[in-house]
Amino acid sequence: MNTKILLQESDMPTHWYNVVADMPNPPAPPLGPDGKPVGPDALAAIFPDAIIEQEVSAERWIPIPDAVRDVLRLWRPSPLYRAERLERALGTPARIYFKNEAVSPAGSHKPNTAVAQAYYNKVEGIRRLTTETGAGQWGCSLALAGQLFGLEVDVYMVKISFGQKPYRRSMMRTWGANVFASPTDRTESGRHILAEHPDSPGSLGIAISEAVEIAAGRNDTNYALGSVLNHVLLHQTVIGEEAKRQLAMVGDYPDMIFAPCGGGSNFGGIAFPFFADKAAGKDVRLVAVEPTSCPTLTRGVYAYDFGDAIGLTPLMKMYTLGHDFMPPGIHAGGLRYHGDSALVSQLHHEGLVDAVAVPQLETFEAGVLFAKTQGIVPAPESCHAIAAAVREARHCAETGEPKTLLFNLSGHGHFDMSAYDRFLAGELEDFDYPEDAIEASLSHLPKVAPPGA
Repeated sequence: MNTKILLQESDMPTHWYNVVADMPNPPAPPLGPDGKPVGPDALAAIFPDAIIEQEVSAERWIPIPDAVRDVLRLWRPSPLYRAERLERALGTPARIYFKNEAVSPAGSHKPNTAVAQAYYNKVEGIRRLTTETGAGQWGCSLALAGQLFGLEVDVYMVKISFGQKPYRRSMMRTWGANVFASPTDRTESGRHILAEHPDSPGSLGIAISEAVEIAAGRNDTNYALGSVLNHVLLHQTVIGEEAKRQLAMVGDYPDMIFAPCGGGSNFGGIAFPFFADKAAGKDVRLVAVEPTSCPTLTRGVYAYDFGDAIGLTPLMKMYTLGHDFMPPGIHAGGLRYHGDSALVSQLHHEGLVDAVAVPQLETFEAGVLFAKTQGIVPAPESCHAIAAAVREARHCAETGEPKTLLFNLSGHGHFDMSAYDRFLAGELEDFDYPEDAIEASLSHLPKVAPPGA
């Protein structure tokens, strides 16, 4: 039995897979504040032309530039592991595999799109990129990509994570980025939030508002996003493309695929290439795993909403808890987003992908079990996928079904040890977001009539 299933550098994907080509219905269009569809020109103030073209493309395969592949070779193809020790510990007949995206220089899957976005901005003459980050994995990734392509990078880091993840701040600064605890007094968006909530812990929606505001106001600056948008999920599909090839090398194929889901890039990256098989009739379940404290897909509504807290972005049709939803300060900072990818949301709404919510303590229990059996300490975000896979593996132990389970280990937890300290000390607790708080946030959804109404 192979513990590691490895591809050669020459086997690295040459094209990104675009799930839009295989969706049964075209994606719902983004809208302006007036409720009318907005075209690509609405994105021109903050994105380069090549990124905008990818955002609206329906082509099934989009070539990966050689300059991008040259950088990705620093760590790609990433290994696929058979988690045999975890299987034995669970006493399950299930076969468990995981794709290890923790091998990237930034320690997560995020550089897959950071490198591409930095490249396209550099080609079009942009000098600076702004972005937001929650747990810091995306901020680190863009800082690295900016350094490799000679771009300045300003990162607005959610304030609660800014305090919880000091070494990710250090990593970003080591790669030359400027890091600010959001909300800040550097932007109108930040000052507006601070005026109303001086002790705001911040959110990804607020940090997005600040980064977008700066980018929109400077000709030499663009915005880069680490999740949610179509082009970001597109760039991440190298994960699933490699995983398909690696599983084929050992004659296996997944019955179920699990990935953490905050904005959707993690889930889309590993699941979308398998959706092509599902659309062709293959029986495979794709499961997005989110925290019970920020239950977007499982308790949100499918509606048009802003992608940021202030309302600077176009309206997107997505599962949302409301753009001013303020999630609790859980340690899986990358999953504290009020909405979800429009593509993931639409596929979930149409019953083509599944979603489950897992409480915080169960995720850390699964992470510790994984560390004890496989040796890798996973990021809190990744623990969500592990927890869902463990649930299913235990179910297989009860039923005797020898299912094949695949999950995305999206990052390591080396900079999250304070969270593990709190868990091991019994200081963490589960948090199910109150229904009345969700209803209050949803009451502020924009009042727009959908296209064709």
